[in-house]
Amino acid sequence: MELSKNYIPASAEDKWYQYWMDKQYFRSVPDERPPFTIVIPPPNVTGVLHMGHTLNETVQDILVRHARMSGFNACWVPGSDHASIATESKVVNMLKEEKGIEKSQLTRPEFLKYAYEWKEKYGGIIYHQIKKLGCSVDWDRVSFTMDDHYYQAVIRVFVDLYNKGLIYRGARMINWDPKAKTALSDEEVEYKEINGKLYHVKYAVVNAAGEATGEFITIATQRPETIMGDTAICVNPDDERYAHLKGHYAVVPLVNRKVPVIFDEYVDKEFGTGALKVTPAHDINDYNLGLKHNLEVVDTLNDDGTLSAAAIVFVGEDRFRARKKVIAALAEEGLLVKEQEYTTRLGYSQRNPDTVVEPRISTQWFVKMADMAQPALDAVVNGEVKIHPGDRFLATYKYWMENVKDWCISRQLWWGQQIPAWYDDAGQFVVAETHDDALKLYAEKFGKTATTLRQDEDCLDTWFSSWLWPMEVFNGISQPDNADINYYYPTSVLVTGQDIIFFWVARMIMAGLEYKHEKPFSDVYFTGMVRDKLGRKMSKQLGNSPDLLELIERFGADAVRFGIMISSPAGNDLLFDDTSCEQGRNFNNKMWNALKLVKMWKPGQNTGAPVPEFAVEWMENRLNEVHAEVEKLFKDFRLSEALKAIYSLIWDDFCSWYLEWIKPGFEQPIDAGVYEKTIGFFERLLQLLHPFMPFVSEELYHLLRERQPGDDLVIRQFVAPAATHQPILVEGALAKEVITSIRDARNKNQVKPKDTIALHIETRHQNAFQRIESILAKQLNARELTYTKEAIPGAVSLVVGKDKFYMVTDTEVDPAAQKESLLKDLVYQQGFLKSVDAKLANEKFVQNAKPEAVEAERRKKADCEARIQAIEESLKLL
Repeated sequence: MELSKNYIPASAEDKWYQYWMDKQYFRSVPDERPPFTIVIPPPNVTGVLHMGHTLNETVQDILVRHARMSGFNACWVPGSDHASIATESKVVNMLKEEKGIEKSQLTRPEFLKYAYEWKEKYGGIIYHQIKKLGCSVDWDRVSFTMDDHYYQAVIRVFVDLYNKGLIYRGARMINWDPKAKTALSDEEVEYKEINGKLYHVKYAVVNAAGEATGEFITIATQRPETIMGDTAICVNPDDERYAHLKGHYAVVPLVNRKVPVIFDEYVDKEFGTGALKVTPAHDINDYNLGLKHNLEVVDTLNDDGTLSAAAIVFVGEDRFRARKKVIAALAEEGLLVKEQEYTTRLGYSQRNPDTVVEPRISTQWFVKMADMAQPALDAVVNGEVKIHPGDRFLATYKYWMENVKDWCISRQLWWGQQIPAWYDDAGQFVVAETHDDALKLYAEKFGKTATTLRQDEDCLDTWFSSWLWPMEVFNGISQPDNADINYYYPTSVLVTGQDIIFFWVARMIMAGLEYKHEKPFSDVYFTGMVRDKLGRKMSKQLGNSPDLLELIERFGADAVRFGIMISSPAGNDLLFDDTSCEQGRNFNNKMWNALKLVKMWKPGQNTGAPVPEFAVEWMENRLNEVHAEVEKLFKDFRLSEALKAIYSLIWDDFCSWYLEWIKPGFEQPIDAGVYEKTIGFFERLLQLLHPFMPFVSEELYHLLRERQPGDDLVIRQFVAPAATHQPILVEGALAKEVITSIRDARNKNQVKPKDTIALHIETRHQNAFQRIESILAKQLNARELTYTKEAIPGAVSLVVGKDKFYMVTDTEVDPAAQKESLLKDLVYQQGFLKSVDAKLANEKFVQNAKPEAVEAERRKKADCEARIQAIEESLKLL
């Protein structure tokens, strides 16, 4: 068949993905092979995949494809997360904008119907993108955190933990999202440093009888809109300025409420005015002070962030508009002393990034975390679960787990698993999986019969479902001890972002140890954050996050995969730019052109031309060397480095060197044995590349030669690389260095490639060149290649390594240009020697470094000194 000028991704990608699907290569069932299991971190069903997802899914596919080709029964489970807060917000907005319906106008079942429609639409988009990227997931195992079996598992775990005393219900200070109108866990609050203001406000002092003393206490507050909820003024007991106010009261401005002056060491007498307004309903520290001093709690905010009736003034106003009005009113009454610029940290909702979180007292459901956290901490510290890169993220994990707080798991939403608590009219409740179970339990607990009980309106935090993900995708909770969970669990690797190390990673370890008494995975690979070329986090708000499908249309899926992987060392943030995808596209075309070149050659027997045996041996050894290196890099989860090694092997060693070394003369046949070896090398190269760039590798594999049914690269098994013969690799490296240096000298001296040269080599190691003589002669267009023990008059002189080369041309050469080139090389070598000497003079390095590292530096020093000597001798001759 006639091959196109360049590789065309669109013609290959859909074809091969459908072919793999038809062959069921991605499908996994338990068998005698060892399993390699990955569960996809389920993306939210709220939109399209972003570049962080692209990186994450690409890494997982690389690991899965490599495992599949290494004898493992690879199972990659896809799925999506219902994302309660984010999805409900999207659905509410859609109903309002498209149908003119408010959530309050719907029943819960009616609302859930619209939510499931949303899930089908956007879940389908996400799965389409995963396919376009080439992800080899088992589509027979698609899971969703609101599937019937999954829903049942979440409820079962809630009931079990409640019965164990690990879940409780109580009024606590929690984080409140006024936009979503729901509680948040501490981990769902993101703090940002902002420039704000401190408002200094005067409070009139009265005595126990309520009589004005004429004195004022000045406090500084960032939130004057909460003044109406003040229930005390607190000062330090050691602060002499306020000691005389014991037994006195202060009058809260605007509402004229008399509140006590209390004394507590919590107050820093050096900060601000040394006096603190205490608002127990709206600050966690004030709340704790209120508990300690038995203060009244006045909640001045509604669930949507407007002022409640308890505020008395500005009722119904948005909290931030109310702030302005409170400031104006205080100024009018002469109670605003001053405003002061102030830098502070403010908490924002992770799910609604533009919404400031409110601390609020609320009755919610909580999980006791301390007892569950300890085994999960031990599993990581002891190495049972390995984190990559561990040097960066182990400390973060330990900090979270050692400072864990109880987890608020109830959300005031409808989209999610409804809390299985059942109440009577008096507010008494039982916890049970079903209404029927609740009725029986209620009779047992309270000694009376109820005909109906009302289920808790709240649903569970999304993370309370996703922490069961590695188990319940195999029905491990809903159907314990089934064949799948026993075979695939624990999973092999978790690939995820560093930002959910506690949200998800730690909690999955807790759940796995609690319900399977075993870790959920052996390794955790943290990807970095994808940033744009200016270093900014990619986001919809900034408009700097490219559309995945548009990128694939422009460059092809393989080029996008290449682009994001070539610059993403594990755990490090990466700067993504379209140019890396262009590099991937160029790589595709490089291999495509190599294919076309090889397909042009006609193999034959006894061609009369010299057989390039050295080139074949060298390429075989380079392949084995890089294959062994890649296997080690996979074990260390250094996938970016593995891709770079394969890229260099294909682009440089195979395409740029090997194919040139073996290329037959014009219209001459190539030796049949060499041709067959070359096809074999090409196949092995494509096999190494396949996990990273599956489409182009499969396409080229099938175009190289006719294939038997089932001979597909996606399932071709790796054969362990043979041991390498180091002398051949050294000779090959020497050949490349000499050819590059002589070609450079030809260019500098304006010797055309078609012009022949005579090459004379002055060396003490003539045998090092004997096997590469024919390659040097061919590649350098040398009419003769000889060895000499003295300088050749009129020749271009250069030094490569420790050896001198004299190039005799038919073109007149410029001695001044030669001298300039040699001096430039001399300055570089002298600088390099200085840096090596400094390293060896460093006692810490010599004492602490590995002996082989020190020896390597000493070899560098000796080689550099020999090269400097050779250059200096050449300069003397000039």
